[in-house]
Amino acid sequence: MNRLQSDIKGQSKRGETQKLDKKTRNGVLLRLSKYILQHKFLFAIAIILTLVSNQLALMGPQYSGDAIDAMASQGNVDFQAVWQNVVRMLACYIASAVLSYIMAVLMIQISQKIVYTMRRELFEKLTSLPIGYFDTHPAGDMISRISYDIDTVNTSLSTDLVQVLTSIYTVVGSLVFMWQISKPLIIVFVITVPISVIMTQYRSKKVRPLFHKRSSELGELNGYAEEMLSGGRTISAYGMEEEISSRFGKRNKQAMDADYTAEYYGALLGPSVGLVNNLSLSLIMILGGIMYMFSSSGAVKEASLFFITLGGVAKFVQYSRKFAGPINEFAQIMNEFQSAFSAAERVFRILDENSEPADSPDALPLSEVNGEVELSDITFSYTKGRTILKNVDISAEPGKTIAIVGPTGAGKTTIINLLMRFYEPDSGEITVDGTEIHSLKRSDLRRAYTMVLQDTWLFGGTIYENIAYGREDATMEEVKEAARAAKMESYIEHLPNGYDTVISDDGVNISKGQRQLITIARAMLMNEKTHMLILDEATSNVDSRTEILIQEAMKKLMNGKTSFVIAHRLSTIRNADKILVLQNGEITESGTHDELMQSGGFYATLYNSQFV
Repeated sequence: MNRLQSDIKGQSKRGETQKLDKKTRNGVLLRLSKYILQHKFLFAIAIILTLVSNQLALMGPQYSGDAIDAMASQGNVDFQAVWQNVVRMLACYIASAVLSYIMAVLMIQISQKIVYTMRRELFEKLTSLPIGYFDTHPAGDMISRISYDIDTVNTSLSTDLVQVLTSIYTVVGSLVFMWQISKPLIIVFVITVPISVIMTQYRSKKVRPLFHKRSSELGELNGYAEEMLSGGRTISAYGMEEEISSRFGKRNKQAMDADYTAEYYGALLGPSVGLVNNLSLSLIMILGGIMYMFSSSGAVKEASLFFITLGGVAKFVQYSRKFAGPINEFAQIMNEFQSAFSAAERVFRILDENSEPADSPDALPLSEVNGEVELSDITFSYTKGRTILKNVDISAEPGKTIAIVGPTGAGKTTIINLLMRFYEPDSGEITVDGTEIHSLKRSDLRRAYTMVLQDTWLFGGTIYENIAYGREDATMEEVKEAARAAKMESYIEHLPNGYDTVISDDGVNISKGQRQLITIARAMLMNEKTHMLILDEATSNVDSRTEILIQEAMKKLMNGKTSFVIAHRLSTIRNADKILVLQNGEITESGTHDELMQSGGFYATLYNSQFV
């Protein structure tokens, strides 16, 4: 990891663990609500189903209580009334269950649509971010947000939201029915409900940052795992398996501890609230039993406020359980909501990142390019106070080859980043054919270049698709010609499926040299479409024999194009029109190969160290 990545990663990690304040939490809730309102018709149907389903469920205890009263009547049992009430009770519960099932399916569909939209927006946002963002944020953390964080949001939307809607209606409905049955017994809830609410708020406030930290630690763990798995060969070559496993173990323990702490303190909320609810249920049964004893003995008149039947006690107990149950469930799903809010906030944080600045409305197209490129007094730094390039001047005439050499970290690749507008210089200007590149359309500028980099990139697909990347209209013959020019036609034709051979992600099932040749063939195919060329250690992954074969292909690729070549193998740039020596962000030598050898400076020393 480079110095810039270390600085920014440290700042990012410190930011990840900060608490979600009330304003941020409300903002997250509002943004999630906007996603839900995109499907307001389906959501309205779900709400109606919720209301009807819960209303039917609330009517069940009413019929069961009436059935008990019909059996408990003195003298004889009214069997007809008993059976009528039992049938009504069963009908209500069955209908409620069916509607609940339909509502659950509907909510799953809504949540899937929302998650699809969020994941699409997040991926599109990632594709629009400047290159600098990916240089300073681990890929594993971004993958964690696309997968784990959005899945966490999905769980809350599909299940927890339904639970909350159900709980609210059940609590209110149960309270209304209990008020109608016996007002004195409700006094129990005047004591127990505030205790439950206070406990819920207090614990939620404590638990919320713990779930936020859990998401952060899992992102860090994913980032580390992705980094280590991609470097598996290097790890094995240096015998670092135990060391890497030890480091992973430490990070895994941090993630596990964060997860355990969040779940542990979150889990305390449910039993605590459940204890209060069970206490209230016990008080209701005791007080209800006392009131029924006085009512059945005639000590309390039917019109009295304290009169209650056995069926009334049964109703009240059932409604009290329906009243207390959702409160307990609500306390439990609050844990999931805390996790969902933290996950959503991490997703929204990427969505709120500044995209690569759009072209100005009067940006000029770049269609006919001569290839005259000039960098004037360029100064650049990735982070404030650490200057990478200092007053760099480079002039490239059309069709000429400019080679840039220098020690590692001198700023060679940084120049390429500035030419492509992956980054913007702190001062100075860059022009193409006399026009400052900020006045040009960024897409046209980048399409004017063909790039072959040291770090090859291939995607899972056929060899044909990888070579034709960027040229969807390319024919098979054009692809074959490009492969022929890159000196790999023979290799491809000896494969079992030829150009239809599937390579895995990043081409891990073929050699580095072959991957490099495919990217060179890709550049060959784009040759006719571009006017400028960037080669960044393009032959670093091929052997000496293959390098000699590629030299002719590279000459064809570079013919008539303004070319910028970064090379450590100085044999590849002997014929460059101009060689620039970059040291500590400054150009210290400039000239042809022969001129620089005669001057006896850093270039001559570097060349002699390779070939003498």
